[in-house]
Amino acid sequence: MFFPSPFGEGAQRAGEGTFEAQRCALAEPSPPAPPPMGEGSNIQEDGMFGYYLDLALRSLKRNKSLTALMVLAIALGIGASMTMLTVLHVLSGDPLPGKSALIYYPQIDPQDLKGMQPNKEPPEQVTLIDGLNLLHAGRADHQALMSGGSVPLDPQKTDLDPFYVEARYTTPDFFPMFDAPFLFGHAWTEADGEAKVREVVIARSLNDKLFGGADSVGRIVRMAGVDWRIVGVLDKWRPNPHFYDLNTGSYDYGEQVFLPLQTMLDLRLDRNGSTDCWGNGGGGVGNILPSDDCVWLQFWVQLDTPTKAAAYKEFLVHYSQEQKALGRFQRAPNVRLRNVMQWLDYQMVVPGDVRLQTGLAFGFLLVCLVNTVGLMLAKFMRRAAELGVRRALGASKRALFAQLLIESGVVGLVGGVGGLLLALFGLWLVRQRPSDYAALAHLDLSMLFITFALAVGATLLAGLLPAWRACQVAPALQLKSN
Repeated sequence: MFFPSPFGEGAQRAGEGTFEAQRCALAEPSPPAPPPMGEGSNIQEDGMFGYYLDLALRSLKRNKSLTALMVLAIALGIGASMTMLTVLHVLSGDPLPGKSALIYYPQIDPQDLKGMQPNKEPPEQVTLIDGLNLLHAGRADHQALMSGGSVPLDPQKTDLDPFYVEARYTTPDFFPMFDAPFLFGHAWTEADGEAKVREVVIARSLNDKLFGGADSVGRIVRMAGVDWRIVGVLDKWRPNPHFYDLNTGSYDYGEQVFLPLQTMLDLRLDRNGSTDCWGNGGGGVGNILPSDDCVWLQFWVQLDTPTKAAAYKEFLVHYSQEQKALGRFQRAPNVRLRNVMQWLDYQMVVPGDVRLQTGLAFGFLLVCLVNTVGLMLAKFMRRAAELGVRRALGASKRALFAQLLIESGVVGLVGGVGGLLLALFGLWLVRQRPSDYAALAHLDLSMLFITFALAVGATLLAGLLPAWRACQVAPALQLKSN
């Protein structure tokens, strides 16, 4: 027998709809039922993360085209910004991590009065006389005087033709001061350097080429027509930037042989780099080494405490006053003492176009985020009815806000993966450029973490406004309209 429903035909259809929904629920997997979300609930909303994540994935699958647009916008912005940020990170990195604050570059001013201006920077290098005076004063924990050059090498191997190698003419403190690691042997001693011995430290790459990687300490190598005895082999070591002599190259530059400076002066080996002269300086035609009125050497010191650094700067002032009293210096004391990172900043080692391109890339990321905000706002507002029903069933605004933010975070995570792939491609393109820093453009672990952190963080930031607007839906209005 048929009994009509006391609630009318509409209620009967609603019951049938409920039965149909239950039948479909049995046929397809569904997310777990949420716990009570009323104000009096003792359930911690942190435990709802898995439920919100499941809802987010289902929502993203329902609107695949809109989801794809959001992911693409985030991926493009992250890819462009991380490519340039990685390049900037590599170029502005610390060449001596943990020690750069202790290594200083002293500057003094031995020039004549011509062209003197107030507050003008002193020369960036030192003369031979001043370099040796400062070196022999021994006021620092370590000090090294140096210059760069190249020398012809005549290998003993018959299958190798003679070739030039990049050389560093320096003093033995160079190696401990800059933490240059030895694979075999050691550096020459200070006494050996003063005695102008013909000893050499070679790089690992040259040792592999000449001796197949074997311990070559004690072997003889012929350079510049002279026999040199190998006393040490450096392990892999190429600080970037090439901070201790920016005249020979800023990035991806490394010497293959290290020779005693005094021996180089005695043999008058070829040198390269910049030379700045005044008065009658210049050395003249045929003179390999600059005159006493030319700055052409780099001088570095290690000062282990700020007190020692302050005392050394005072020493430079006193030295300048003493040299002026002797008639060598004509200007008032004009000294500087910068550590490694301060020196690199002063030299503006990072190319200006890299900084500009990094700024433009982050501007592009901002445009992508603005577009993502619009797409999320459209997506969330289309779900006003669903959100209104959830509010009517007891869900708080905070719960809805958390759900929508998790959905934004999923978009950011997927966009981060796409951005990472685009960044790797972008860095590959950078490595194809004919720049001295191109070969350094690689993504390290820190930048990999930053890529995903930036992607998720930027997307969560972009989702704040759309999520807040969607949570303002009036439940009664939505129920009435449905």
